[in-house]
Amino acid sequence: MRVRLSYKIFFAFLLMSVAVVVLTIGSMRYFLHRDFGDFVTRSEMEALAELKNGLAEEYRTFGSWNRLRSNPFLWQEIIISSHFRRIFDEQSTGITLHHFENRTPPDDDKVLQARHPKPSIIKIGPRLFLLDAHKRPVIGQSGAAEKEKLMELKVGGHTVGWLGLRTRGSHKTPLETWFLKRQNNLFHLIGGGIILLAALISFLLSRHLLAPIKQLTDGTRALASRQFGTRITVASQDELGQLAADFNVMAKTLEKYEKMRQQWISDIAHELRTPLSIVRGEIEALQDGVRSVNRETLESLHVEVLHLNKIVNDLHELSQADSGALHMIMKSINPAAVLTETLALFQTRFSESGFTIDGPLNPEDATLISADRDRLMQVFSNILENTLRYADSPGTLTVRHTHDDETWHVSFEDSGPGVPEESLGRLFDRLYRVDKARSHTKSGSGLGLSICKSIVEAHGGTIHASQPPAGGLRIEIIFPMHQVH
Repeated sequence: MRVRLSYKIFFAFLLMSVAVVVLTIGSMRYFLHRDFGDFVTRSEMEALAELKNGLAEEYRTFGSWNRLRSNPFLWQEIIISSHFRRIFDEQSTGITLHHFENRTPPDDDKVLQARHPKPSIIKIGPRLFLLDAHKRPVIGQSGAAEKEKLMELKVGGHTVGWLGLRTRGSHKTPLETWFLKRQNNLFHLIGGGIILLAALISFLLSRHLLAPIKQLTDGTRALASRQFGTRITVASQDELGQLAADFNVMAKTLEKYEKMRQQWISDIAHELRTPLSIVRGEIEALQDGVRSVNRETLESLHVEVLHLNKIVNDLHELSQADSGALHMIMKSINPAAVLTETLALFQTRFSESGFTIDGPLNPEDATLISADRDRLMQVFSNILENTLRYADSPGTLTVRHTHDDETWHVSFEDSGPGVPEESLGRLFDRLYRVDKARSHTKSGSGLGLSICKSIVEAHGGTIHASQPPAGGLRIEIIFPMHQVH
């Protein structure tokens, strides 16, 4: 059975609140019943002050407890006289319970005693007993030591006896039973009110917590329906707010990649359409007899087929790079030597185009990095090919390389024309060309620099373009040296 998250949160908070209330009320009831007997016993012990004084006077007068040993009626007489003496003392102060029924009394000890009267000595008389100074029985029946309380009797600063009281145990008077029952009912009433309040708070809290989750659910469904413009309102700074912010970032990224995908498909279609149209036109011209089959015609068709083949191969390499399947054999190589070898391969074409290569190259540099030699040569070749295709001739290409303890740097700087500032960040985008600024009769696939970026990043390096102060375009590549094994 599927249970909604709102119900789970509601019942989780409610059960936790009920558990806290039950434990609290249970603890309060336990300690109330446990300590109530001690409270009653303490009250009874405080009520024996007059009896204590009477017994001390008895000992002071006769010097022993012998009169009480042989006369239990005297024991009862002392108890009764102590009871009435206490009542007389209370009445002589003019303070009684009736006295406080209709007005607020002053705050003093006598008032507190009147408002909370002590238990009757006569009622607790059967549980009283007297011990001598050595705690031997004088009169009355004592119980187990753990169920009796003793009050020391002193005369002239010396202990002459002990007044004892047997506790009642679990037995309670009707008034005490009524008091405890009333307290229990009060606890239950308060607990029920707290549970109802907890249920209301749990309901409101579950709705508050689930509001952003519902937005995330709706937003996720919208993204699944390719509605990449969906955004969620971030209304808090907690984890749910951070999750909503991350969702918006994800949606924005998906929207960006969806636009790039659409542009990518459009650019590929446009890139393939031109050579295919040329090939089709050439073939149809041959079919219609407009053009004759000769070496020039076949050469033209061959050039367009090679162009198509290069575009397809470049697209294949980019797809491999995106999926992490770009085949590379990493070895410790000297990048300066690979750069020198690549420049030597392009030397003739640069000379024929009127370009001069300038740079303090040092192929004997012993610097080593972990790289794929063929891929590294492919990066250098694409950059040199890009210079031949788009830079104006005659011109100059300046190549420099340096290294430090952690990286190897190489830069390619041509003499121009330059690239607009707004286009520098897009030079490595697929199929992107700056046609107005760097046009040439030769056209490429627009994928060379994108492939360079994929290969460099696969080596853990970085590549970026900038404008040198003298004009033109500078491409800088940084390879890490810490990957050498």
